[in-house]
Amino acid sequence: MRISIPDFCLVVLVGASGSGKSTFARRHFKPTEIVSSDACRGMVDDDENSLDATADAFALLNYIAETRLKRRKLTVIDATSVRQEDRARLVQLAKRHHALAVAIVLNPGEDICHERNKARPDRQYGPHVVRNHMASLRRNLRRIGKEGFRYVHELGSVAEIDSVEMTRTALWTDARHEAGPFDIIGDVHGCADELEALLAKLGYQVSWQEAQGDLGRACTVMPPAGRRAVFVGDLVDRGPRTPDVLRLVHAMVTSGAGFCVPGNHDVKLVRWLGGRNVQLTHGLDQSAAQLEQETPAFRERMKGFLDGLVSHLWLDGGRLAVAHAGIKEDMIGRASGAVREFCLYGETTGETDEFGLPVRYNWAAEYRGRPTVVYGHTPVLGAEWLNNTICIDTGCVFGGKLTALRWPERELVEVPARRAYAESKRPLGMPAVQALSLQHAHDDLLDLSLVTGKRIVEIGGGRPIMIDEGSAAAALEVMTRFAIHPKWLIHLPPTMSPPATTVRDGLLEHPDEALGYYREEGLSEAVVEEKHMGSRALLVVCRDEGAARERFGVATGETGAIYTRTGRAFFPNRTTAEAVLARVRTAMTGTGFWERHSTSWALLDAEIMPWSAKAQALIREQYAPTGAAARAGLSQAAALLRPAAWRDAALAPLLTRFEARAAQAERYAEAYRRYCWPVASIDDYRIAPFHLLATEGAVHMDKDHLWHMAETGRLAEPGDKLMLATAHRLVDLTDPASIAAATAWWSDLTAGGGEGMVVKPRAFLAQGRKGGMTQPAVKCRGPEYLRIIYGPEYDAPEHLARLRMRGLGRKRSLAMRELLLGREALDRFIARAPLARVHEAVFAVLALESEPVDPRL
Repeated sequence: MRISIPDFCLVVLVGASGSGKSTFARRHFKPTEIVSSDACRGMVDDDENSLDATADAFALLNYIAETRLKRRKLTVIDATSVRQEDRARLVQLAKRHHALAVAIVLNPGEDICHERNKARPDRQYGPHVVRNHMASLRRNLRRIGKEGFRYVHELGSVAEIDSVEMTRTALWTDARHEAGPFDIIGDVHGCADELEALLAKLGYQVSWQEAQGDLGRACTVMPPAGRRAVFVGDLVDRGPRTPDVLRLVHAMVTSGAGFCVPGNHDVKLVRWLGGRNVQLTHGLDQSAAQLEQETPAFRERMKGFLDGLVSHLWLDGGRLAVAHAGIKEDMIGRASGAVREFCLYGETTGETDEFGLPVRYNWAAEYRGRPTVVYGHTPVLGAEWLNNTICIDTGCVFGGKLTALRWPERELVEVPARRAYAESKRPLGMPAVQALSLQHAHDDLLDLSLVTGKRIVEIGGGRPIMIDEGSAAAALEVMTRFAIHPKWLIHLPPTMSPPATTVRDGLLEHPDEALGYYREEGLSEAVVEEKHMGSRALLVVCRDEGAARERFGVATGETGAIYTRTGRAFFPNRTTAEAVLARVRTAMTGTGFWERHSTSWALLDAEIMPWSAKAQALIREQYAPTGAAARAGLSQAAALLRPAAWRDAALAPLLTRFEARAAQAERYAEAYRRYCWPVASIDDYRIAPFHLLATEGAVHMDKDHLWHMAETGRLAEPGDKLMLATAHRLVDLTDPASIAAATAWWSDLTAGGGEGMVVKPRAFLAQGRKGGMTQPAVKCRGPEYLRIIYGPEYDAPEHLARLRMRGLGRKRSLAMRELLLGREALDRFIARAPLARVHEAVFAVLALESEPVDPRL
């Protein structure tokens, strides 16, 4: 006997004790799919036969079953379930999660059950238990099909039970195996002329044949190679050619050139075609009049076609869902009356608007699902994205447009209506001047649930990065108190690790180890860049206020943002920030940047100098007091030791030591002073960009670092002294002479007071010897700069020996995770994901910054 069940459902095994339910379950289902009442008793009481644990055991059973159904997992209930009230609770559980309920009744006979229980020492309940079970089963067996089970299978003998072959079939809404590309077409409403024009624009060839038989004229549609159409429903009513729309869509669906889901107008037409008493309103009167001119055979064919359409389609590996009025995440790929109702009509608040129409609940504003949802039903002036959903009913029948969404390209294709065929009770309206998009308006309210508690952020390729609750709390503090306007916060850059320490006398870091890291990873080329002693900053530069409003949803007059690597405003004064942005924008305009990249905005990664401009408090409260105290104390000590050493030669070594320490203190003060100069105006700043991270439609991490150096270097060409090109060299890691030249350059930079250099693989994202990604960059700092970081006397032999034991594992792990999260944030922004999705990745970078890593690294 073959039993077919949906691959997602709740299977309830029904039978007396000893009927073989557990054996049947183990034979036909995976262990993880079976939720056994006996096993739950064992989990809560260490005894699978403990009757006094029944209440707790069934509470656990219901929790496990509910959790599995919530996650869309087939679930099998292994309990007697012979009482109607027990089954009713399970049916309600299935309905809550839009799962079909399947009952499999095992009834081998009462004698068989008695014999089996006698053979089990742990089941000596007495014959009355089986007798009561069987009596209860007999009382309800005839009515079990009316209890809400979609399928009921009764197995009335041992032979029948043993002969079962179980098969699983996908739910009719589950079309994940149907891959794109698709052309998803909005509500047609009988507008066949516009539909033919739209299909032609999409590359479909439509041809009509004269009447053949009793179905009237026929239609043939040839789609572009590999593409298929998907209709969101409401094919009928109000328009002038409803029968032809039905012919065309029916031909596409039956030939495999298209798919279709039903709309509420289509369902109402089915009821009329079936002879039901329905009101001929909302355009149904026109459809009825047109269809009365067709043959009975045609009307019957269209009735069967429309009646066979399923509530929604889950397509393209689960990445796309199409439903007439939309669909909530927890309904996708499921089947229930509630799902079909929502897909047809959406959800209303119970109120009516000034036009007498129901006020619809904005489910899309709360949608957070992974699948993209494309729908229609409610006419809008223009199709707009909101939280990975889009309504493409653009009111063609009311004189608007007929719209298609090309998937996965996410491109909109439209044709205007030839005329208004009906008048909408609720006007489509006029576009508000300079209004924000639906998504930008919605993004004004941040989603706290995406940034609190322990989180797992999935990045491209499915790799998860975990953010613990404590780090998230620390990041939330920064985000809510100190961060810039959240709409500008589309990326945070990764931290950067130093190289392994060197064994060279008097040095902690040297280019040999930095370049050697990439050579050992199997790379042949590296780019070395001068490391400016400034403060890291990100610059979001928009071409004008319109670009800031359209792309970032900022309508305050701002034209960009400049912020630190922890998301704080670089310039506390907004006027200063705008003035700096204006200078950068002028440089970009002067080099043809906007035209070259076909963009209205850009994201730059840069250093802004002087260091003192951003680090005044650090210098005033940490470095300067340390230097002043060391110089005063050590010089005074040396002054006192000199006459004493003149009198007692044994004190000469001590004097030498204190004089050396005093000299180190002087060098310490000189080191940080090099990076400080007064700032009276914007002209006193210097900006050295080194990455062009993103422009419209592109994340530039696929370009190598020479490309980035060339692009950012152009900004200094117009001659504005604010903009500074970053000096750099290409190093052949297989050539000792090239390595020696890079090392000599580092020595010259650091001897002249420079901080050092940054070593990067030539490729922005480089694969190492073992296939994993290498560090994005390694900073190699000079000895005098390291004096600022580690203290005046860090290069004493005893201190260097200790510092050379520093570990880099955490720092490098942090750099890699932050790099991947930063790229993910930009990928999401470029794909025009909701800001909440972008912030999920950005916030994770901020959270990782609270991890305990030595800040001196």
